[in-house]
Amino acid sequence: MIICIMDNRPVLFLDSGIGGLPYCHHFHRHNPAERLVYVADRAYFPYGPREQGELIGLLIALMTRLMRLFNPKVGVLACNTASVSALAALREAFPGLPLVGTVPAIKPAVLESRKQRTGVLGTERTITDPYVMKLAARYRPECTVMGIAAPDLVEFVEHRHTLADDEERRQVVVPYIERFRAAGVDTVVLGCTHFLFLLEEFRAAAVPDIGVHDSIAGISHRVEALLDRDEKTMRSQENQEDPLNMLVVTGEAPLEPSWQSRADAFGLVLHRLEDLDPPRGVLHPQALTIPAGIYP
Repeated sequence: MIICIMDNRPVLFLDSGIGGLPYCHHFHRHNPAERLVYVADRAYFPYGPREQGELIGLLIALMTRLMRLFNPKVGVLACNTASVSALAALREAFPGLPLVGTVPAIKPAVLESRKQRTGVLGTERTITDPYVMKLAARYRPECTVMGIAAPDLVEFVEHRHTLADDEERRQVVVPYIERFRAAGVDTVVLGCTHFLFLLEEFRAAAVPDIGVHDSIAGISHRVEALLDRDEKTMRSQENQEDPLNMLVVTGEAPLEPSWQSRADAFGLVLHRLEDLDPPRGVLHPQALTIPAGIYP
């Protein structure tokens, strides 16, 4: 008799805020049986201005809590800044957890560029990290890479996007595309996960002469490849009950109403991390809505 061993532990997505939600959603649409935990690190948003050493320390401390609470089978750093700054350190700190980073989609962008000029839009830490230039040099050394930091766009997506109308969203995107266009850039990489919320606006502004690239499909494929190793024993059961997928937000302050609407929009159950993993081992009553042992 063949015994099929399945792994119902969750896949963990981690970002400083809501930027990685499109990555989580894309993965879920193609892998509906997998349990998901999305963590928004509201307590330390935004990651972009932080020094690398500080960010590594914050992420190791947070991941320690998440490993204890959820015991994930795969982790996704759904944040370009965290990935270029801390992915190697996190892999060293948690060698038993397969970790996937969301690095900018440099390879397809530089290979597609006819003018050999590619733009990268991201946080200051992402566009200045040597990793970005090394990627470009590896795949097309003759291609010039122009980086633009856009911390205002990160803030816009995190706090204003859901309230803005189509024209306001267009207006925050167009100036960046025009700067790239004026510099002769013909491919642009969205180097921050938050910018996926403005993907259609970027594509519309870039027509007809600039191609826009993101890494959303590639990240899903990488996670799927990890789950399919070892005869797919890391996969969840296809016939399990509807998985309880969670949006977990850090920070001691009460959750703003917008978090519930975000959770509803992506089909996630909202919780505050401090309610699930409180100080001094005191369980907050809100956490009791989670069935005991659902994440073994």
